[in-house]
Amino acid sequence: MLPRSLRYRLVLFLFGAMLLSALVQGGSAYRNALAEADEIFDYQMQQVALSLRAGMGTGLPLPLGEEQSIDLIVQVWGLDGTPLYRSAGPDWLPQRAVLGFSNVELKGKRYRVLAIQGRFQVVQVAQDLSVRQRMAGQLAWRTVLPTGMMLPLLAMVVWWVVSYSLDPLQRVRQQISRRAAQDLSPVDAGDLPSEVEPLVTELNALLDRVRQAFETQQQFVADAAHELRSPLAALKLQLQALRRAPDEQARAQATERLATGIDRAGRLIEQLLALARQDSAKVQAPPQVIALDELCRDGVVETSTLAQARGVDLGLGRCDPVQVSGQRDALQILLRNLLDNGVKYGHSQVDLSLERTAHQALVVVEDDGPGIPDAERARVFDRFYRSEAQAQLAPGSGLGLAIARSIASDHGATLKLGHSTALGGLRVELAFPLLPDPMQPSLART
Repeated sequence: MLPRSLRYRLVLFLFGAMLLSALVQGGSAYRNALAEADEIFDYQMQQVALSLRAGMGTGLPLPLGEEQSIDLIVQVWGLDGTPLYRSAGPDWLPQRAVLGFSNVELKGKRYRVLAIQGRFQVVQVAQDLSVRQRMAGQLAWRTVLPTGMMLPLLAMVVWWVVSYSLDPLQRVRQQISRRAAQDLSPVDAGDLPSEVEPLVTELNALLDRVRQAFETQQQFVADAAHELRSPLAALKLQLQALRRAPDEQARAQATERLATGIDRAGRLIEQLLALARQDSAKVQAPPQVIALDELCRDGVVETSTLAQARGVDLGLGRCDPVQVSGQRDALQILLRNLLDNGVKYGHSQVDLSLERTAHQALVVVEDDGPGIPDAERARVFDRFYRSEAQAQLAPGSGLGLAIARSIASDHGATLKLGHSTALGGLRVELAFPLLPDPMQPSLART
């Protein structure tokens, strides 16, 4: 099993590569030395055989030799098979070998044999092949020995080079380990290897996203604490007034005020939760193809109850079939907030229309209320900001348009406020980009 340490893996693989290289080098040196030894010794055997054939031309028998020879074994026979000369050596070599060079294996040993025939005798010179192999092995060992002696030094050099190359990673690790939990600043990516720099870049991007989410959460908690303080205090006062009511009429009036306060607090909490979901998860799931005209019809139906309670005529005008890419739940919240604002601040009429143009889908919500002055149209998109006209007409939290703009931005749509020439109040324009032609699906409802 390989170690998990990158340093140990690199050193192990590099040291293994060097060792394998030394073995390959030794094997190659052995084969080359063996080939050269074969050539040299064959030539030596040939010269010995030729000299003996020339020196024994009379064919007279010679005494059997007793000299010791560790390299060459020489045997001479007459043409009739009479032994004329034999150096010290094994008795089991064949008396008549094949003329020329041949390899003979006898009793577990292999011999290189040269036999030549003269006018009166046959000369045979043999050599144990282990002699050549031993010499080739010695030459190969002398070739590999310097490399083997250098391996420990090379291993130390490899260890130092790998450790030096991994020092930037150690520096990054130390930076992160010394940080406090709330420190989400980017990690220094200077002097990092090109293979590691993308990893640190992505880590910094992740830290930036976490920092933004953390700041958004802190801002939401602060805003929620600030905005919930007043409704809760009002509910407490209304409850006290209910308890102190002297008669049934005062008690009924206090009960009605308490119910209104509870409705306002519930609406505020609902808006805060919607804002939290929108801020914490910007389009969590993959976008889908949504029938925008269907959402507009559903939004009018859902808001009609509130419109009837306030005596507002909520109508749906032109509604072209349009499909956009996005999140269904988020778009429902967006349309409901725009319609709720129209119903809350309109006097008697609110109209919704959806028009498909060549390049965009335009949703328009118009009312006959007081509208919003030009100087305040940019600020009403801020969280918890309400214009003076809005504050006088109906209670609210100042979150509806902020949530609507956030959802519109996530879907690539633009949200603009203007003056309604048809009804005289506020005109809200919501423009969505159309799907590209290759991706344009059928107009079937999703």
